[in-house]
Amino acid sequence: MRIGSFTPAAPVVLAPMAGVTNAPFRTMCRAFAPGLVYVNEMVMATAVVHGNLKTERMMTFTADEQPRSLQVYGSDPVILGEAIRTVCAQGRVDHIDINFGCPAAKVTRKGGGAAVPAKPNLLRAILRSAVAAATPYGVPVTIKFRKGLYDSLLTYVTTGRIAAEEGIAAVALHARTAEQHYAGLADWNAIGELKAAVPEIPVLGNGDIWEAADAVRMMRETGCDGVVVGRGCLGRPWLFRDLVEALNGRPAPPAPTLG
Repeated sequence: MRIGSFTPAAPVVLAPMAGVTNAPFRTMCRAFAPGLVYVNEMVMATAVVHGNLKTERMMTFTADEQPRSLQVYGSDPVILGEAIRTVCAQGRVDHIDINFGCPAAKVTRKGGGAAVPAKPNLLRAILRSAVAAATPYGVPVTIKFRKGLYDSLLTYVTTGRIAAEEGIAAVALHARTAEQHYAGLADWNAIGELKAAVPEIPVLGNGDIWEAADAVRMMRETGCDGVVVGRGCLGRPWLFRDLVEALNGRPAPPAPTLG
């Protein structure tokens, strides 16, 4: 798996988590496993365009961070494209991820996050604008999304196909609906179905990776190209070290003791 010109040590991505995946957290994870893709917490496109000071502070990367990955969210194609163009022109990022998976009501009620894929024409317009803004700077754009809003409105296959058609570099599926939030088991079968639908681009799976063996099993069972790890690494940043070992065919080291 590659993200632009970057080839990670293993096909592993840290999921952007609001209020969690800031620069200190990413530094801690990299201490255990350098050479992976660690994504900054999401920022609102509108705030980027208007130069919001809090958002400026959130878009912080350390000098040795590579690639500098930032997640952006928004539902206006023009604003989101302008936000991406701004951070790319300033040379602040190497990789942009767009959030279409956030289930929080404060995001979805404004038509953002997990609500966007329910409107395929809007989704296509956003992706086209994002890719057009990032391409002149050589910055790849990826997206992360859920199965759908709820079981009776599943959008993940259509979302993946639109992404492939619009030049998205890779897609990541959190195999739950927005209605589920983080409850219940992730539906890994959906990851396999998405990979079968869009074999031309990398598909990453997200959901219920708590140990390195889970990632190996997900990739084997679904055929996905890599994994995205969120809650599984909270309090356990050494999980990334274990993932690198396991996905390179080596035994994962024993977990650290409390001491």
